[in-house]
Amino acid sequence: MNKRSSLLKAFIVAGVLFSQVVVAQDAKELYNTATGFIRTGDYSNAILVLNQALQLEPDNFEYKKQLGFTFYLKGDLVKAKSVIEPLLNSKEADVQVFQIAGNIFIGREEWKVAQRIYERGIRKFPNSGELYNDNGNMQMNFKMYDAALKSWIKGIEQDPGFPGNYYNATKTYSYSNNPLWCILYGETFMNMESFTTRTAEIRNIVLESYKKLFNDPSLFESALTDDKKGKRGGGSDFAEAYKACMGKQISVVTGGIDPDALIMVRTRFLLDWFNFYGMKYPYALFDFQRNLLQEGLFESYNQWLFGPASNQANYKAWVGLHKQDYDAFQKFQRSSPLKPRPDEYYNDGKFTLINSGY
Repeated sequence: MNKRSSLLKAFIVAGVLFSQVVVAQDAKELYNTATGFIRTGDYSNAILVLNQALQLEPDNFEYKKQLGFTFYLKGDLVKAKSVIEPLLNSKEADVQVFQIAGNIFIGREEWKVAQRIYERGIRKFPNSGELYNDNGNMQMNFKMYDAALKSWIKGIEQDPGFPGNYYNATKTYSYSNNPLWCILYGETFMNMESFTTRTAEIRNIVLESYKKLFNDPSLFESALTDDKKGKRGGGSDFAEAYKACMGKQISVVTGGIDPDALIMVRTRFLLDWFNFYGMKYPYALFDFQRNLLQEGLFESYNQWLFGPASNQANYKAWVGLHKQDYDAFQKFQRSSPLKPRPDEYYNDGKFTLINSGY
């Protein structure tokens, strides 16, 4: 009897475990089916299937989050809120759930609630570039330019590998008298997001920012004065050092700004920078540029950066004549991409709007 009883108990336990595995598999399959519906825009079917998955696993955080997001995509903000809001108090609450909640409350025009949600999310995830980016986007909608820019540059400081903050900061700085950060953040962004419509947009801003930089000699005056006196790195430190090196290149652009002139300017800048400031102000972008220079790929890189915005026909002609070099550059770009490093944050956060382009 004892043997029979033990055997029966073992079969029962095995059966229970097997049924749990089947349920888990079924719920996962339903979830995968739902995400397929979401990708095709069939939100009604996605909601139906997600609800079935939640019947099998009612405490699954990921399924609930996806259900709330799908209600948001469908435009049912009431149900989206009812699903997502309780998740914010969960120990499992992640960056995405704060992003989704923020979007829901923005959609409901409950701006202050959305702001509090982003702030709460940032307190929990202080290194989330995504949350700083979304928070800045919301502030920009209210023409809170300073607050939005501060959010984006804080995002760059805390999460230098997230491209969205570079994009938005570059656009915002383009409406100020500070082309330096347009140039640095814009070029960084183009290396992180190389082939999108946003890349083309930023490419134009960076080229125009070089023109703005050299069209206003006053931007260089204090830096060059300090440099002559041996006060390297005075004033705003990194920014002043940058302007001191770049200000020496004014004679190179007397014939105008184009890719060829910028290649010469930027080559001479790098030589000067690493002679005087490279150790004091390490910066991944300048290291990346120097590597390209050493590999003989700097010309191709600059043509890629500035050619399409400067003159599309000339750019295509150059690529056609230098296909081997250009292909080598693109291979290098894929294999050794720019990776901004933490602890290389030099922005003083100053911002002055000079027109109402927004």
